[in-house]
Amino acid sequence: MPSDKIQKQRFEYKYLVPEYLTDGIRDFIGSYLVLDEYGAMHPDLSYPVHSLYFDSPYLSTYQDTINGNRNRFKLRVRFYENAPDKPVYFEIKRRFNKVIAKKRARVLREAAPIIAAGHLPRPEHLDYVDAEQLDAIGHFSTLMNELNASPKLHVAYRREAWIGEGNNAIRVTMDRQVMTEPRTSFSLSSEMQNPKIAFRHVILELKFTNRFPNWMTDLVRSFNLRQDSAAKYVDGVNHIGKHRIQHHHI
Repeated sequence: MPSDKIQKQRFEYKYLVPEYLTDGIRDFIGSYLVLDEYGAMHPDLSYPVHSLYFDSPYLSTYQDTINGNRNRFKLRVRFYENAPDKPVYFEIKRRFNKVIAKKRARVLREAAPIIAAGHLPRPEHLDYVDAEQLDAIGHFSTLMNELNASPKLHVAYRREAWIGEGNNAIRVTMDRQVMTEPRTSFSLSSEMQNPKIAFRHVILELKFTNRFPNWMTDLVRSFNLRQDSAAKYVDGVNHIGKHRIQHHHI
């Protein structure tokens, strides 16, 4: 069975940091975590991430974040490369107060357009089948159809990820080159036609499943970090313009 390293329930703190601080931050966290195996294969220690965000015609999930609703969710399809034999991930990222909960299903690439079009998912659409996968894809499909959700925005960036050796209770990521553009039809192409830069700084995320580790407190103090908001979908919509996304003007 393929392994999945997502933290299904966690806390996460976000910080916007200038690039010149990242070498020192990397040295610091390298004393506690190990580099993710996918990043280790690249010269810049990072791998590409592409997310296609779904929303209702009136951008309900965007509005929930803007309004500060404590219980809210995002729907997205995430992929990492264009290879036809690689699965894609249908994800629900839900926030309950301060807790982040994620569900995701590994879907065969050729089946992804079928589910995205609103058809009921079937076991044969999945890269592998178990109860958790069936629950995740069923829940995604239900929410998508309840909202009449469709693709709205393509977000792409490079992620440097650090994880706990032997477990996934702690994870630190640095996201760079965050680009965004409208995408109002379903496509798993990583190519972008006219992307806009969404963030000038690096997005540092500290993710943990239990208590905030003491060494993370030391990290924050040592680099004088200030917690910030960095919601890629919402900031992407704001940067491009809500009207253009909502009314499919590209």
